[in-house]
Amino acid sequence: MDGRAQNLPAVLRLLTGLVVLGALMGLLMAGLAIPAIGAGGSATKSGVQAFNDLPSEFSVSPLAQQSRIVDASGKKLIANPYDENRIIVPLTRISGWMQKAQIAIEDARFYEHGGLDVRGFTRAMVSNAQGEGVQGASTLTQQYVKITLQENALRRDDKEAAKAAVAKTYTRKLQELKYALDVERNFTKDQILAGYLNLVYYGDQAYGVEAAAQNYFGISSSKLNLGQSALLAGIVQQPTRYNPVLNPKDSQARRNLVLDRMATLGMASTKDVNAAKKVPVADMLGNRKPPKGTCHRSVEPFFCAYMMEYLQKSPQMAVLGKTPAERLKNINQGGLTIKTTLDMELQAATFKELTKAVPVGNKQNLGAASTVIEPGTGKVLAMAQATDFSASQLNLNADQRYGGSQYGYQFGSTAKTYALVAALEAGMPLDGTIDAPSASPDDPHSFTRSEMKGRCNSDKDWSVENDYRSGGEMSLAQATAESINTAFGQLVIDTGCNKVYDTMNRMGVHQGDGGKIDNTVASITLGAGVMTPMTAAASYATLAARGKYCEPTPIASITTSNGKAIKIPPTACKQVVRADIADGVNQLLMGPLSDRRGTARGLWDVSARPAAGKTGTTNNHNQSWFIGYTPQRSAAVWIGNVKVARANGQLLTLNGKCFGEYGCKRSVFGGTVAAPVWSKIMRHATNDLPVVRFTRPSDKVLNGNYIRLPSVVGDSVETATSKLQAAGFKVRVGSRVDSSIREGRVARTSPGTRGMKGGTVTLFISRGYQPPVFQPGTSNPEPDRDAPQPDRRGNSGRGNGNGNSGNGNGGGDEEDD
Repeated sequence: MDGRAQNLPAVLRLLTGLVVLGALMGLLMAGLAIPAIGAGGSATKSGVQAFNDLPSEFSVSPLAQQSRIVDASGKKLIANPYDENRIIVPLTRISGWMQKAQIAIEDARFYEHGGLDVRGFTRAMVSNAQGEGVQGASTLTQQYVKITLQENALRRDDKEAAKAAVAKTYTRKLQELKYALDVERNFTKDQILAGYLNLVYYGDQAYGVEAAAQNYFGISSSKLNLGQSALLAGIVQQPTRYNPVLNPKDSQARRNLVLDRMATLGMASTKDVNAAKKVPVADMLGNRKPPKGTCHRSVEPFFCAYMMEYLQKSPQMAVLGKTPAERLKNINQGGLTIKTTLDMELQAATFKELTKAVPVGNKQNLGAASTVIEPGTGKVLAMAQATDFSASQLNLNADQRYGGSQYGYQFGSTAKTYALVAALEAGMPLDGTIDAPSASPDDPHSFTRSEMKGRCNSDKDWSVENDYRSGGEMSLAQATAESINTAFGQLVIDTGCNKVYDTMNRMGVHQGDGGKIDNTVASITLGAGVMTPMTAAASYATLAARGKYCEPTPIASITTSNGKAIKIPPTACKQVVRADIADGVNQLLMGPLSDRRGTARGLWDVSARPAAGKTGTTNNHNQSWFIGYTPQRSAAVWIGNVKVARANGQLLTLNGKCFGEYGCKRSVFGGTVAAPVWSKIMRHATNDLPVVRFTRPSDKVLNGNYIRLPSVVGDSVETATSKLQAAGFKVRVGSRVDSSIREGRVARTSPGTRGMKGGTVTLFISRGYQPPVFQPGTSNPEPDRDAPQPDRRGNSGRGNGNGNSGNGNGGGDEEDD
């Protein structure tokens, strides 16, 4: 009697289960929506009504899947960003063995039932009614419903709904059943099976069969054999326990169970099953490709990392979401195809040329970086660096917000380009001259506070060296080609530091953190400020595009998983320099490559394909630059130290270091290594392009707005100064010179007969001494014009240390050989 009493609850549960089952069978047979006729009892009627009231329409949302970042051709994969390692494939690309294995172990009657396996359901109901726990006996369709509901909830960040989707309750099972019936009505069996195989979790961070096949075996799901298929199919029930990497023994036992089941069902022959069983699980994993971080597994990890940051943080990418977090979610889950501007062939060539000079993993603390930009569009065509991504993910090319350094690198005499733009804008003619103070490494010239007052932000004198003894009156072309520091110091002061600084800002010059560079005279004139190679290439591209600056962009297009294009705002471009001014500067910047004393002479034939550019070397020769361009391509090359010295926080000199195939260098300038590397990269960049020539400068730029100077030769200094100031010029008293003019009087001026309105005129004062004229037959020999002459390439002007550098360098520049 006691025994019967103890079993009474179980009996009642069994009877209730049978009644409910009968009612459900009736409902199913009648089409799910009939009154509960003959269900038996008010309680059962109530339960059936509740079942009828459950939602019945099941919507299948697109699965979270990997996006694809591809190159400019759209054919070469760069990266697959994802939250879940999932790759969606159609059923036709999933091995037949895999389909059979999954059906065999999960739902042998999958192709026979309509969403509910009556036999399995009855067994589960009886078992559950007897108090043996809530058994599943779910069909594959029901499992598909359950996992889809969970996936959708997780994508909405709804943790409660995700938990409810897999809760072991009768209510959840009934809802799951009703949804399954709806799925069976609206989808084919093959569609349901494909959805399940792409959705289910196979352990080890592999979602869906394609990711699982690649993860465990290094192959696509279309190539899975019998044993591999059985192994994967067995994982689904308990992904951790049957993970072959973590638990090969349990995984192998489960695989064999699946194989036996397939043999029993006639899905595989006994011979094939026995052969598959003989292969140890450990031996099956020899070619596995475990998932890594998105960019660690990219063929271009630095560009990949830049892309991921750009997609999240660039204002242009607001189309992907309001916040970086929302954008990242859409990128990782949306199955987007993100076509970049990256030219993979040029990228490979750029990396190759950089590493010829600076091998990856060198022991000399050397790094190298280069960005190639398309002028007029801002498209990033290549972005490479000679460092190891696994050792450091710091992007040497990009700004801080896109994975680069906080500051960038001092850019040396490449800053002189901006002085040329400002001077031509101020009306200096293209053939204008500068009176360059004489200086050498051991005898620097000091620009005083008084002459800079009101012109430059400096509260002390500024000492500037030239690399060789050089100075005197010289043309803009000569000063540019030979990169004479004192000439550009004088030019910037005459033009006005603020004007040059404004030009730099207009042309996109900024620090790696996005801030403006320092506005001291050393920073503005000799590149004691800092910027990144990408910023440099984009800035110089302004001149190639005849004055139009475009922000760098790596994005060509973005399409959704169903091929719909996402409209992306155009790249921000703006005309920041007059086109004819840019034309004039382009002509001047051909000099470093073409002039016989140019700092990058012999590296490029400007007559065959016009190109322009500027070398740059920083203080103590610790960084080397070349930034140059053709009308169609702009590229910056930086070579330098990647880490500061621990002892003093400074960058070490490049002098004496070895640069791969370029050999060891006693002295390193912008023209020593960076310029030769640039020339090779630029040949790759322009090889298939038509030759385009720079536009000839206009007469307005050629002639400037110079006005005639009043005649002051022979006047006293006071009189000459008064005349010149009355004509609108500033006056500077220069050195004393030999002349037949009376001593103490003005012997000549620089400029001579005309000058820029508002510009500075230098007075040279006569010593009152006229050198004797050589007469034929005398013993004074004519100088030997073939003998070595003093080299005028006065290129080294160390600044006053006012530069702001994130690398601990002092300010200034040493330029160029």
